[in-house]
Amino acid sequence: MTGPTDTTRFFDHHCHLEPGEAAAGAVAAALQAGVTRLVTVGTDPERSLEAAAVARSHPGVVWATAGIHPHDAAGGGLEVIEALQADEVVLAVGECGLDYYYEHSPRRTQQEVFAAQVSLANRLDRALVIHTRDAWEDTFAVLREVGVPDRLVFHCFTGGVPEAVRCLDLGAVLSFSGIVTFKTADLVRAAAVACPLDRILLETDAPYLAPVPLRGKRNEPAYVVHTAAAVAALKGVAIQELAACAWANTNRFYGLAP
Repeated sequence: MTGPTDTTRFFDHHCHLEPGEAAAGAVAAALQAGVTRLVTVGTDPERSLEAAAVARSHPGVVWATAGIHPHDAAGGGLEVIEALQADEVVLAVGECGLDYYYEHSPRRTQQEVFAAQVSLANRLDRALVIHTRDAWEDTFAVLREVGVPDRLVFHCFTGGVPEAVRCLDLGAVLSFSGIVTFKTADLVRAAAVACPLDRILLETDAPYLAPVPLRGKRNEPAYVVHTAAAVAALKGVAIQELAACAWANTNRFYGLAP
């Protein structure tokens, strides 16, 4: 596998940028590393508004999503998320879904708020960004009941091959984070091997989950290059090919001109 070149472009489709100078610094470092497009992700009404503001501050480089994370499902605010879908910098509903590992919100509330956002994505023909942890069966159940959006990504994919196959059968794309570099992530690596190149997206989930060799540090969008290298090695392709595939997949998913 060869390293990236000056013309290799990377897309970090899922990060959480802080407003102001912190975002400006992260964007500058990303551009220096060849990460020329980013999506900063909303997790509740306030953070979704902040994400849209950050995107407007970096036109043509940063876009945003608006959603309610399962941790924040009890907080309300769906009307804000819907209103933000009309903002030209907002590309998707989410992140939303189910998290039974922490259960910061009651399971029933998580399910109801997730279902409402799936319905919103269907009604507005928007991309949907899903977070699921220890909740695969209920995640699939909600999608089956409400209806699967035409554009669906399982962000920070943490399942194995069986879960990957079920997601792919729904027409979804899978997004791989720095977890794919962790020693304990054999199941995730197997899923990356099984996932077709035209269904792979890349992310950092910054400031969380910094990849090896930077694990333990604060994650940055620039570090998506390390995840790309790991996935390329797993797929047996050059990093330039993997980056080009992920670039095309991500732009297509979000409806952006390449």
